[in-house]
Amino acid sequence: MRKANEALLIVDVQNDFIPGGALAVSEGDLIVPIINQLQEKFQHVIATQDFHPSDHGSFAIQHPGKNPGEMIELAGLPQVLWQVHCVQGSQGADFHPELETKSWEMIFQKGKNPKVDSYSGFFDNARRGDTGLAAYLQENQIDSVFICGLALDYCVKFTALDAKSLGFDTYLIEDATRAVNLSPTDGELAIQEMKQKGIHIISSKSI
Repeated sequence: MRKANEALLIVDVQNDFIPGGALAVSEGDLIVPIINQLQEKFQHVIATQDFHPSDHGSFAIQHPGKNPGEMIELAGLPQVLWQVHCVQGSQGADFHPELETKSWEMIFQKGKNPKVDSYSGFFDNARRGDTGLAAYLQENQIDSVFICGLALDYCVKFTALDAKSLGFDTYLIEDATRAVNLSPTDGELAIQEMKQKGIHIISSKSI
């Protein structure tokens, strides 16, 4: 069992990000058994959930003439437009049915503000909205986070970068995540960026 000051943070393992979902991540389903095994080793297991209103500004359908994958400006920031995904109350927003949830202490929802996207489990992309995750970790004397989930090049990366910037010792479990890869090298570049920021890149076998 891992130490009491360590937490496993499971990012957005939801139906819409699994093959067959609205915004499917290739091989996203393959990480579920790995994450289930990891959960048995941690005293603290916490999850994030993408939870959008149906009119979210990151959805291409909200911008006539625009298609998924195109860029716009949203909340004063560059924004990739996405397919409609993880809408509140939809099956797509639910967690993968084979993902164990019984040991979860908390679920932090994100992306609820239609005017700004929210990749990180800590803040929205404009850093104006705070999910409460950082405060929860601090209140529970957690100073090390081990991050897994979907997708590597967006929500996982930004969650890890924010964790590191907030002073948490941050680990990415590389075999327990997969990338969207709008460009083929996006996942590799995300790992390089995290390494440069001092995030530890590890395998589930080392835990």
